[in-house]
Amino acid sequence: MSKLGKEYIDQIKTMLDALSDEEMPVIEQAASMLADAIIQDHSIFAFGCTHSSLPIQDLVYRAGGLILINPIYAPGLTAMDSRPPTLSTSLERISGFAAALLDNTPIRAGDVLIVVSVAGRNHLPIEMAKIAKERGLKVIAVTSRAYSAQVPSRHPSGKKMHEFADIVLDDKVSKGDAVLAAEGVPQKFCPASGVINAALLQTLIAVTIEKLLEQGFTPPIIRAANIEGGDEWNKKLFEQYKDHVFYL
Repeated sequence: MSKLGKEYIDQIKTMLDALSDEEMPVIEQAASMLADAIIQDHSIFAFGCTHSSLPIQDLVYRAGGLILINPIYAPGLTAMDSRPPTLSTSLERISGFAAALLDNTPIRAGDVLIVVSVAGRNHLPIEMAKIAKERGLKVIAVTSRAYSAQVPSRHPSGKKMHEFADIVLDDKVSKGDAVLAAEGVPQKFCPASGVINAALLQTLIAVTIEKLLEQGFTPPIIRAANIEGGDEWNKKLFEQYKDHVFYL
């Protein structure tokens, strides 16, 4: 049996257990915020840069997923679509980009923005949270408190992303993200944030659905297009929620 393969899975299991044991009360708060926004006829948006965009994309137009999660995609920072990919590092550190993105997004006061950034130190995620708050949105930050505490902010304010959030979901990722080490390799390898943040956000959606049901609201869930009736079901949902789904 592979020692490193088992160790990676064990590390992920330990981190997931920590989320279950320590973060569920905060996840409940965030889910209540999302459920209340949905019932009160507000919209939900989500943003992350490069790899932090991937767990958000896992929520969007997803079989079994909540139809109402609207991604905000930044040119050059959506997943790893910039060439060369090193360009994304520079783009994330540009001040003013967040304002331009939000100016071109149909947000309004009372909406909710989920922002994912493991370190939370660069201009773009910080300004997304800051400006969203200034414009009357509620902000949920997904970040690592430990990682963020161990690195300086690159933003002129000196603050980190989580300092502008209403609710902070701590993904428990350690500084540098990677979790494995081996003799002959000069630094740690195999990051954890992709797996952990995907699980954390799907947990948030699960609890949000539970909160909606508790309030007598039927959650709009996308049906798999590869099962009978999927296309017809989804078409009806998109028509019903056309005022809150902006990614089509």
